[in-house]
Amino acid sequence: MARKTGIAPPTESQADMAHRRLEEMIVTLQLPPGSHWSEEGLADQIGIGRTPVREAVKRLQGDYLVSILPRHGLMITEINVHEQLLVIEFRRELEAFISRRAALRISASEKELLTVAAREIDNAGAKGNLQKYLREVFNANHLIATASGNPFAAKSISPLHAMSRRFYYRYERDLQNLGAMGSLHAERARAVVQQDEKLAVEKANALMDQIESYTRRIFNLSVGAL
Repeated sequence: MARKTGIAPPTESQADMAHRRLEEMIVTLQLPPGSHWSEEGLADQIGIGRTPVREAVKRLQGDYLVSILPRHGLMITEINVHEQLLVIEFRRELEAFISRRAALRISASEKELLTVAAREIDNAGAKGNLQKYLREVFNANHLIATASGNPFAAKSISPLHAMSRRFYYRYERDLQNLGAMGSLHAERARAVVQQDEKLAVEKANALMDQIESYTRRIFNLSVGAL
């Protein structure tokens, strides 16, 4: 059974639950890249019926985590380093936009939740707890995207976050920078809480600079291995 990812709303539907659980299993490679599955097999994995799993699979396809194979079930997409660089290119623009808007529009209750998430990210990074780190980064990203007040931007960035978390989970052992990455995520979150629009964008850009740097490092290593 997959660990729960993020904050599960009280009114979470079976389809939402199936999506959340399957996404974490994909992100943490419990469902390995390139592996083939049926909807029934995924339903058995998470203990949820086939109808909500079918809805979740459609969403995961839109998130570029699953490929549907007509008459042959589905496949978990491979991790492609070149594609990840394209993800970063688009994500950089969205992170700046969302961070600025969130700093402008964040509510008092969202500030409280994001403050807790920032603290938990710091703690997980300092302790080297990758699972906890990813869970709290999911929380912070979700809170900031929601606080931005722009559902179109939030919907656009969600699959980029999922692909990025899976990439980081895959290569974290090579990078050994969990503490540093935790600090960058937490600093961006705190800038949003402070409602400092300029600082929030600066911290978002610093975060993306580091993400692009380590992704290019992995890309160069992969090219050298060919």
